[in-house]
Amino acid sequence: MGAPPRKDQKRRWRSLTPKGARPKLEGMESPRWRTFEEFWPHYLREHRHPLSRRLHFIGTSLSLLILILSLITGFWWGLPAAVVSGYAFAWVGHFFIEKNRPATFTHPWWSLRGDFKMWFLILRGKLPPG
Repeated sequence: MGAPPRKDQKRRWRSLTPKGARPKLEGMESPRWRTFEEFWPHYLREHRHPLSRRLHFIGTSLSLLILILSLITGFWWGLPAAVVSGYAFAWVGHFFIEKNRPATFTHPWWSLRGDFKMWFLILRGKLPPG
């Protein structure tokens, strides 16, 4: 292995990388909400695009179906599949459509609760437009 880089080499490297060179995903900050009711408007802002909402609905529906079938049949390997299927659809919506970071990383339980609240509202046709 070689010697560690000198201070001037580190500075030079930083100067070649302009500030903000990496794209920053929206929603990277993690404000501290005290209640789910305070979190819910943020959740809706992060799910504005209709296709992203559809993907969340499909993923949550598929997760519920796999979960129910796993419980009925006793096929316990379906439980991890239920989790993966729900997140797979939702994260495609976040990373490729909304271009933001899922709240799962910072507020996992409120995010899950938000997923189900949005799912029920879509099911009943009561979700406000994005």
